[in-house]
Amino acid sequence: MDGLSVPVNTFRVLTGTGNRALAQEIAEHLGVELCKCTTSRFADGEVFVRIDENVRGADVFIVQPTNPPAENVLELLLLIDAARRASAARVTVVIPYFGYARQDRKDQPRVAIGAKLMANMIEASGANRLLGLDFHAHQLQGMFDLPVDHLYAAPVLTAHYRKKNLQDVVVVAPDVGSAKMARGFAKRLNGSLAIIDKRRPAANVAEVVNVVGEVEGRDCIIADDMIDTAGSVTEAARALKNLGARDIYVCATHALFSGPAVDRFKASAIKEVAVTNSIALPDSKRFPQLTILSVGELLAKAIRFTHADQSVSSLFE
Repeated sequence: MDGLSVPVNTFRVLTGTGNRALAQEIAEHLGVELCKCTTSRFADGEVFVRIDENVRGADVFIVQPTNPPAENVLELLLLIDAARRASAARVTVVIPYFGYARQDRKDQPRVAIGAKLMANMIEASGANRLLGLDFHAHQLQGMFDLPVDHLYAAPVLTAHYRKKNLQDVVVVAPDVGSAKMARGFAKRLNGSLAIIDKRRPAANVAEVVNVVGEVEGRDCIIADDMIDTAGSVTEAARALKNLGARDIYVCATHALFSGPAVDRFKASAIKEVAVTNSIALPDSKRFPQLTILSVGELLAKAIRFTHADQSVSSLFE
């Protein structure tokens, strides 16, 4: 299917309950069936997994994001361990969203570096490779001692905006840390770049101080890797509107949509919020301006290239 078919006798795609719909889509693009697995809970909530098919000598890919609840992480680790103990030839974890990525350094006294701990647990469980999508910080790749392929959702997102034929596009970075990503978007869309200068008086609280760039009378796309409580993007949208921006679009790879995020979007002047299906969104977190784009084909191609020992970076050339 889609020119991505692989021999089923050497190839297996497994998944937990974190984002089964995405894993199913990936399997369809690859022309294979999802490997049968049992994922259940004991009466006390303890996680149990079992691989219900033979994977001895197979190239196994485990698709599982690690967003909350924490059981998603445990399911991933147990699936890795189960595949290793079932004598899989190679175990590659495909993590559409890498949770705990924001805890990537010791920036306060007596805090954990959660991202490094996650990396250690994945390696200790027996993973051989990792495919990740838009890490919150690119340096997370260095926390692993196993090979990491870092994928980008930018081709999926920018293709969406090309279809809209927007004029005088300005891609806006919601903070300085997102400037590199926004610059890449602007280049792909033949647009200009603007940067929001903001400060955070507290966690998950953003305050816009200044906007660097020309936005008056232009369509603006606020691009980020993830949206949590939506405080940053809605404040940025308000500042852009005050400066005379025309239509405001928001895009992000990972849609966490925690706490007041949905209400903030509904009350904002944002015309559209485009996200990917890296995280499974329940109906309670959906709203009229929301558009969900699929990264299933992108991840399927990356899996196929990895299985065939081909260059994954060629997907983004």
